[in-house]
Amino acid sequence: MASTDTTARPADDGPGPDGGAASESGPAHDGRDLAGLEAGLDALESAAAQRPPLGRTLLSKAVPPLVAVALVLVAWQLAYHFQVKAHYLLPSPADVIGSLHEKWLEGTLLGYVWTSLSRGVLGFLASLVLGTALGLVVARVRPVRAALGPILSGLQSLPSVAWVPAAIIWFGLTNASIYAVVLLGAVPSIANGLVAGVDQIPPLFLRAGRTIGATGLRGVRHVLMPAALPGYLAGLKQGWAFSWRSLMAAELIVNSPDLGTGLGQFLEQGREQSDMAWVLAGILLILVVGIGIELLVFAPLERWVLRSRGLLAGAR
Repeated sequence: MASTDTTARPADDGPGPDGGAASESGPAHDGRDLAGLEAGLDALESAAAQRPPLGRTLLSKAVPPLVAVALVLVAWQLAYHFQVKAHYLLPSPADVIGSLHEKWLEGTLLGYVWTSLSRGVLGFLASLVLGTALGLVVARVRPVRAALGPILSGLQSLPSVAWVPAAIIWFGLTNASIYAVVLLGAVPSIANGLVAGVDQIPPLFLRAGRTIGATGLRGVRHVLMPAALPGYLAGLKQGWAFSWRSLMAAELIVNSPDLGTGLGQFLEQGREQSDMAWVLAGILLILVVGIGIELLVFAPLERWVLRSRGLLAGAR
């Protein structure tokens, strides 16, 4: 524990017991300087560990997005007022809210959201298992990495909607087609994120793990995965985004009464009715669900990882 005693000692600056000038020894002087330096470092660490007040946190986190949303609504209302497009092509924000309210009164809105959300979460969890296993194999087995690494990177850049026709041919108009598109969209992102995280691990960590006997699955659990967590978490966030986008693309095209109605089908029904307020309401719901998952799940998880590693102050 560093010393915090920085009180000056008058005897050091005064005359000595024999009346002569104080002879300040080199080691004693250096010791006091070192104590002052340690006290200063302790003070800096204490200041960094303090949490900002709740009011300041809300002000810095909540107000900027609310201002941005307000500006978008004002611009949208002005475009409606000056008829940048005909009103049936560009309804006002009030018209879209009215369409949402109408669907809410029909008692169908939550069903649409739950159908898509449950598909998205289930598809993401399956992608998490497959992507993690694939990422570990690609990161640690050199021949597999040489063979599959470029393919994974290529698959990550392939639009998910491109898989929909193939999935329909393979599985027909079933839920299997939707989940196949979700998996093909999310698994490469999760695997690539884990590979990037493993690549960033200092070799000293791996050697230290092997020295203490953490090899095989124990090494993966206690050394590899914890050390690769920041990159892995970034891959999970990207995997969820790809999973949600892939799901919407699949639901727009794979449409059958037996599948239930998700947000993608809700959007498509609005297009078939040429009801722009309905369509914009569907887009708004898709956006809200995606942002909600990001704020409620991944943002707290990311803060926990950064805080546990002492990186939060530098990352925010």
